[in-house]
Amino acid sequence: MSRRNKITIVGAGNVGATAAHWAVQKHLGDVVLVDIVPGFPQGKALDLAESSPVMGFDCKVVGSNGYDETAGSDVVVITAGVPRKKDPVTGKFTSRDELVEINRKIVGAVTREVASRSPDAVLICVSNPLDAMCHVMFEESGFPRERVIGMAGVLDTARYKYFLSEALGVSVDDIHGMVLGGHGDTMVPLPSRTSIAGIPLTELLAKDKIDAIIERTRKGGGEIVGLLGYSGYYAPAAATIAMVESVVRDRKRVLPCAALLKGEYGYDGLYIGVPCVIGKGGVERVIEMQLSAEEKGMLEISAAAVRELVAILPYNKPAT
Repeated sequence: MSRRNKITIVGAGNVGATAAHWAVQKHLGDVVLVDIVPGFPQGKALDLAESSPVMGFDCKVVGSNGYDETAGSDVVVITAGVPRKKDPVTGKFTSRDELVEINRKIVGAVTREVASRSPDAVLICVSNPLDAMCHVMFEESGFPRERVIGMAGVLDTARYKYFLSEALGVSVDDIHGMVLGGHGDTMVPLPSRTSIAGIPLTELLAKDKIDAIIERTRKGGGEIVGLLGYSGYYAPAAATIAMVESVVRDRKRVLPCAALLKGEYGYDGLYIGVPCVIGKGGVERVIEMQLSAEEKGMLEISAAAVRELVAILPYNKPAT
């Protein structure tokens, strides 16, 4: 009898718990949900497991406050970390440097724990600031670059495609496109490479409408925070599970992921969102596209933003 895949998700909050939900619903493997809050991951896991007779999945779901249960995982998703917070007295938000340092300690400690127990796993970073935390996971795990990947481009691309489908009144299945670069304001949309069932986007939508959709995509996370008062989780979790599925099922999907570049696109030692072939071993190859001067310029802005964050970290600095 073949062994079932094992997926660990660290952080049982909204994103982590929803990712666990998608994973078992898609029959991707057994799931270990880890969190530091006593009873929290156990309760989430039990609640999800109790839905199995109704939803028809046989995957095991367990919750843990430690890491021994995670041993032998094929994929480890790390969502742990803290968001920026507002000081109730001063009214000031956590600074970028403070956030990087706080989450470096959290993500670094988690990475060391899971890497020691699952030395052959593929690590997927969801923690923010994402590109900087990818560097932390890479350094602390000691894993090859192929097995430490960041999730951002899949989410940004999903938002981009959804907004386009809304504007055009067509199925999301017929929209093909990709968003590169860092997560947020510095993402690099590629409208010139976007098509609807093979028809160039620029033939179907005016430039001002495309620009508005790009801007909405860049602010997509903030739009949800403005509506809910906290970050979205369905789409981020779904984007994460698309990557997990491509690994455990060796699907070799081409997905825009934060990958450590070694000369590709002219960058060395820097995590940047680029199209990657994702399979059993993680990033099997980075696909290099011919970018226009404008697109190269946008990618450099994104790379510069990543460099600023990485410069805060106590590791060897990436080359320009």
